[in-house]
Amino acid sequence: MDIEGHRPGSADYRRVVAALFVAGLATFALLYSTQALLPELAADFGVSTSASTLTLSLTTLGLGFALLVAGPTSELVGRTRLIHGSLIASALVALASAVAPTWSSMLVLRCLEGVALAGLPAVATAYLREELHVSAHARAAGLYIGGTALGGMSGRLLTGAVGELAGWRWALAASGLLALACAATVRVLLPPSAHFVPSPPGLRQVLHRAVRAVSDPALLALYGIGGCSMGMLVAVFNTLGFRLEAAPFHLGLGAASLVFLVYPLGTVSSAVSGRMADRLGRRAVLPFGCVLALAGLLLTLAQSLTAIVVGLGLLVAGFFVVHGIASGWVPARAHAGGVSAAQAASLYLFAYYLGSSVFGSIAGPAWSGAGWSGVVALATVLLAATALLAAVLRRTPVLVPAPTAPRAA
Repeated sequence: MDIEGHRPGSADYRRVVAALFVAGLATFALLYSTQALLPELAADFGVSTSASTLTLSLTTLGLGFALLVAGPTSELVGRTRLIHGSLIASALVALASAVAPTWSSMLVLRCLEGVALAGLPAVATAYLREELHVSAHARAAGLYIGGTALGGMSGRLLTGAVGELAGWRWALAASGLLALACAATVRVLLPPSAHFVPSPPGLRQVLHRAVRAVSDPALLALYGIGGCSMGMLVAVFNTLGFRLEAAPFHLGLGAASLVFLVYPLGTVSSAVSGRMADRLGRRAVLPFGCVLALAGLLLTLAQSLTAIVVGLGLLVAGFFVVHGIASGWVPARAHAGGVSAAQAASLYLFAYYLGSSVFGSIAGPAWSGAGWSGVVALATVLLAATALLAAVLRRTPVLVPAPTAPRAA
């Protein structure tokens, strides 16, 4: 391979992108597999709307905390080993969730699911930065995030359709089998790391890297963007099923899950925004995602199903512009500042999933207390915070790791 990394157009570049696309699909299909099933889980276990959202909130919370360990662990054991182990373990936990006998056991298994899932997101962008040529970093990160968008859609559509036909247990089993197939595909496709250099073991080194990863104002702003933007998206989709099953729509589980067909727009927007960022710079592209998401969010206030679907499409497209740019920016900025890319990526994703867990749970009371307008108000505040942090980033100093670097961070 090229000593500077796999270049776009090469066979190994295509293998890397395809493998991480599939891995992202599996990871996020499992992560969001219960979201379309929330009304059925609430009815079957006899729990409230707010309690049902714990099947997602506890998963993202477990994932967030596990990322703090998975990132440093990858510095010792390597990127690909952690990716493969994570995909297999999470698929097996998903199959176990399908036979959970009680609500408590379901919540425990969903928390364990989050822990098992941490291996891929903790190292994916760091792996891309190490193994691909620098000219392809932003676009490859966009394609990876596109795979996560497709995974989020696939998980929701699969479980929604199977859940309506055969119940939530068969729905979760189907998502586990899908993840096993994806794990096998990644095992075949993903090239081993060629540029990974293990870091010295020891708690002092880990803490030193962690301190450096929270010392850069730009990285802190990016962490905040991840938490606020993800909290916004999950707040909307956690409560969407309850809105669509109520008057005036009265949609069933399978029909309501069809709104997740807007997710391919996230795949497209993340890939396109990655290419735009390579040409125009990340600072110029990220704010556009905030504007697009806000326009879509406000459109969902309409009482027309068509308007809601269009609004959700704009919301998803805008979110994945923001997340695609921010998640790829974190390892680039970290590398330029001499910070561990995996450590910074783990902290970004910790904030990302902490926002998902906290604001996804708050969405339940917002829906119960003020209906859809309460959910939109919560999401609008989070989008405003995202836009403010994007404005802060535009004023932070640019870091250039070396005179030959083609793109500053």
